[in-house]
Amino acid sequence: MSDNKEEKKNNIVVDSQGDDRNTSGAVDRNESKKGGASDGKEEVEVKQQGDDVKSDDVKKNEQETVETKGADQEKAESVSASKPVAKSRKRRKNRRRQVHRGRVYIKSSYNNTLVLFTDAHGNSLAWSSAGYLGFKGAKKATTYAANQVALDAHEKVQKYGLKDVEVFVKGVGSGRDAALRALAQKGYNLLSIKDNTPIPHNGCRPRKPRRV
Repeated sequence: MSDNKEEKKNNIVVDSQGDDRNTSGAVDRNESKKGGASDGKEEVEVKQQGDDVKSDDVKKNEQETVETKGADQEKAESVSASKPVAKSRKRRKNRRRQVHRGRVYIKSSYNNTLVLFTDAHGNSLAWSSAGYLGFKGAKKATTYAANQVALDAHEKVQKYGLKDVEVFVKGVGSGRDAALRALAQKGYNLLSIKDNTPIPHNGCRPRKPRRV
């Protein structure tokens, strides 16, 4: 009987030790679970803190950009205010200068006739020639071509209101007299007529005369 009692006590002791081990294992598991949960919470908190820091940085950057934009706008306004305001200028009509007194240069050669109108200082106003009007060959030296050249130059110079002219003739061609007559017919007041034809004083030997 005593042996049976001792065996029962031993079994009870063993069972109690197993229960203690089971309870300690469960406690350890619970603690590990709690530790894992606490670690997860800490990670979440760290992430939230990082997001908060990022959001703060973004806000700071936005504020800085807004401040820089405001400064740029203020600078632009100050510059625009410092610049003088351009006054609206009225467009003037293109008025042609009026020349009431000028000169006429007539150059008549054996091959062509040229007429040039200038002001009193020698600045050209209009010109024309027989070749410019389309005459070719021997027709350029005719009196008819010289008459047409003078009329064409007269039409070009009418916009200046030229009235009084000094005439300078150069050359021995047949168109010199015809050009002078055409100018006189158009109502010009011929103040003077000067012949500028060059005359040799026993200079170079002239060409032999043509045999016609």
